[in-house]
Amino acid sequence: MDEEGVLARIRGDEALRSALDLVGDFDADRLDPVEELELPDGSRPAPVAGCAAGGTYYLCGPAGTRRPVLYAGSEGQATLLAADLAEALAVVTALASWQDALDGRPLDGSEEEARADHPGIDAARERIRAALALPVLTPEEARERLLTAARRTVPGFLPVPVEHDGHYEPMYTGD
Repeated sequence: MDEEGVLARIRGDEALRSALDLVGDFDADRLDPVEELELPDGSRPAPVAGCAAGGTYYLCGPAGTRRPVLYAGSEGQATLLAADLAEALAVVTALASWQDALDGRPLDGSEEEARADHPGIDAARERIRAALALPVLTPEEARERLLTAARRTVPGFLPVPVEHDGHYEPMYTGD
C-alpha cells in the first residue's frame, strides 16, 4: 500500500486510529504541531500525526516520493524514525516505546510494562499490521531500523523552527 493509501486507510478507520494511538502514541487526529519547522534544505515537512507529549510526526520531501518520517518533540529534539511511512508504522507497532529503544534501554522491560499497562496491546498490533499490510518486526529488528534512520538525521533532517531562532537537537547521538 502506498503512502496515500496508508493515510486514507488510517483516516477512514476510527478503530485503527485508536489502535495506532494505543500502540505507538501515533495520533493521526492531531495535525497541529507545536511550531512550524523547516529542514536544512529549506523544505517544510508535512505533519501526519502527533503524540501525547506534544511531539509531531512529519513526512519529509515532496508528495509522490518515498518520504522519510521525522519526529520532532515538544522539547526541541528530533530524529528520523524511518525511511517511509509504512516502515515508521511497522517500527512503532513493534516497539512498546520507540523512544526508550532509541535511548538503548532494554526492550524486554518496555514490552512487559506495555503489556501490563495495556492488556490489549498485542491484539491492537495485529489489527494495525493486518489493516495496513505491515511486516511483522521483532523488537530487535524494529530497533535496528530505527537506529539506521536516526543515524541519518544529522545534518539533512535536523529541523529548525520557522518562527524564531533556535535549532533542534538530535534525539540519537550514539555511534
